[in-house]
Amino acid sequence: MEPSPRNQTIRLCDEDRERLRPHLMRVEPGESLPMESIQDAVIPGDFFALVEQLPAACVDLLFVDPPYNLNKQFGDQTFRQMSLTDYAEWLDDWLGRARRLLKPDASIYICGDWRSSSAIHMVCEKHFIVQNRITFEREKGRGARNGWKNSSEDIWFCTMSRNYYFDAEAVKLKRRVIAPYRLNGVPRDWQAAPDGSNYRMTYPSNLWTDITVPFWSMPENTPHPNQKSEKLMAKLLLASSRPGDLVLDPFAGAGTTGAAAFKLGRRFTLVEIEEEYCLYALRRLEMARESGRIQGYSEGVFWERNAFSRATGQARAKNMRSA
Repeated sequence: MEPSPRNQTIRLCDEDRERLRPHLMRVEPGESLPMESIQDAVIPGDFFALVEQLPAACVDLLFVDPPYNLNKQFGDQTFRQMSLTDYAEWLDDWLGRARRLLKPDASIYICGDWRSSSAIHMVCEKHFIVQNRITFEREKGRGARNGWKNSSEDIWFCTMSRNYYFDAEAVKLKRRVIAPYRLNGVPRDWQAAPDGSNYRMTYPSNLWTDITVPFWSMPENTPHPNQKSEKLMAKLLLASSRPGDLVLDPFAGAGTTGAAAFKLGRRFTLVEIEEEYCLYALRRLEMARESGRIQGYSEGVFWERNAFSRATGQARAKNMRSA
């Protein structure tokens, strides 16, 4: 069955794999890795084995999207659901060993869902200072007849110390104003754009309703079963890192962290046990060199989901008619 002409999902062919494979960073057992070698590197391997080989106090931002506590297939790897206590022990084992990689002022973001979130919180309080929990809406998948549809995920925000970097101005959200209020003809807490739209710049909260989970018509989409969006990653990078900082992703999947980091001028180290997903990460880095666009983020502004200016809408309509 032929895919839809609008299907932009990234696919690798055998020629892509052969071309990209030499660019993976191979690490020998016991090899000590200097700081310079891991910058902008995609490393195929098991982070649990590699964690002792990475240099100490080198990471500015740790982003972790581990397997959630449910049965899930990731390529050739299978994660089996366990008790909450066992899941917490599993987290504690490798997260405790990863602390040595972080700078004293580093920030940490750890993803989870309702099954795993309480265990993540408990382990994070043991190793870090828990600052907040972000909850984002993931409007994807079908509803359930016998219960509530699972349409949210959590991201735990932690820091190594009270001295950490956070740039709230960089992650303001541009929201449409539904009922614009004026006082003496002057807009109150909102602005009018040249195209006639009304909007308000708001500071970020810990409830995100503007995130779209990648799907087939998005050019960043891959076959990975649990892919985060570049927009989500861009928010974390802009808020908690500076240009040139190093971000580590030990469960890198298809490379969202690396693609967003490259586009925003950050350094990255990606570790992923599945070589196929590492190759997808390299392909996305190639694409990032061709286009620095992050869907939902433009000209330094995050737009609420599915919102766009009248001019943008007219341009899209014109393109669709001419297609």
